[in-house]
Amino acid sequence: QVQLVESGGGLVQTGGSLRLSCAASGSIFSISTMGWYRQAPGKQRELVATITSGSSTNYADSVKGRFTISRDNAKKSVYLQMNSLKPDDSAVYYCKAFIAKIASDLIFNPYWGQGTQVTVSS
Repeated sequence: QVQLVESGGGLVQTGGSLRLSCAASGSIFSISTMGWYRQAPGKQRELVATITSGSSTNYADSVKGRFTISRDNAKKSVYLQMNSLKPDDSAVYYCKAFIAKIASDLIFNPYWGQGTQVTVSS
């Protein structure tokens, strides 16, 4: 079994900062792209940021310059540093990772965490 567990969400005022963490565990051979997504009430889940195994990053336009994604391959973890938070950033944030469980086929399947709530008050 593979598990992704997020932490670090909470309530913060406008302009504040939070750092989200996501750790993968279980039967893991390799992890390729990892990322963060978010879903606000009544809205579709949207991409926030992704990072490849080679540390190439991609950000949604709405968070560029404010959020930074990083990863620690040894810890099988991905992080999201969120600065200058706005009320529009309020959402449940989900971690996603493409994980191969077996060395022989190297098939990477997507796995999701359970989500962590981020609320930004005005």
